[in-house]
Amino acid sequence: MRAWVNGQLLDRANAPAVAVTDHGFTVGDGVFEAVKVVDGQPFALTRHLVRLARSAKGLGLPAFDEAEVRRGVAAVLDGQELPLGRIRITYTGGEAPLGSGRGSNPPTLVVAAGAMEAWEGPTSVVTVPWPRNERGALAGLKTTSYGENVVALAYAADRHASEAIFANIAGNLCEGTGSNVFYVLDGELRTPTLASGCLAGISRALVLEWYGGREVDEPVDVLGEASEVFLVSTTRDVQAVRACDGRELPAPGPVTREVARTWQRKERESLDP
Repeated sequence: MRAWVNGQLLDRANAPAVAVTDHGFTVGDGVFEAVKVVDGQPFALTRHLVRLARSAKGLGLPAFDEAEVRRGVAAVLDGQELPLGRIRITYTGGEAPLGSGRGSNPPTLVVAAGAMEAWEGPTSVVTVPWPRNERGALAGLKTTSYGENVVALAYAADRHASEAIFANIAGNLCEGTGSNVFYVLDGELRTPTLASGCLAGISRALVLEWYGGREVDEPVDVLGEASEVFLVSTTRDVQAVRACDGRELPAPGPVTREVARTWQRKERESLDP
């Protein structure tokens, strides 16, 4: 693992010094991106930086210097052999008084990179009893406030699943803790709209562009009728779901298999689609 903190490259022997009063640490006042590394190069970095800027603006953080972030990415990748890895870009409100109010200090920017293990094979998911708030101030933003996801993943793990699926307040299918959900109904590939409150996933957008599919909001119970379900994310790519709330599914089904093939082909063609 290598980290670049506010313009300084550090290694594990020099633990990155982020203040204990940093607002990202104390109250989750920050945004982040996880970027896949393929053969030592960041995948879809431009799209991730666009979303990072959108999340920062939505949270009310000052605009960051994109060139500086790119320098940080280059610095943590330089000299590392990463056939498969992950970059984490974190941008927070910086040092602040204890409490929710922000201080006058500059934001904190951290870029870290390390190896990543690929997800192996199909997985199981469960729906959780807590909704996403599609009307909330953080809806659709990729922030460091992940407490809901921690609780939901623990719920899923207790039920031998690797991902937890949220409905929203309206009762419609929304998203996973760190993934977007696709499903096949009546032979048609579908996924929730962004109005559901789900994150505007980079992988989600690429699947829709590269393969197609319909964006539609339907009750979360639609997963009980779907003939196929799969997850997409930076770390999962296209991952088939073999069981949803205990109901077994073909994994991968024919549509999922074709989407995965399309993904693999397109990913090889362009690192910055």
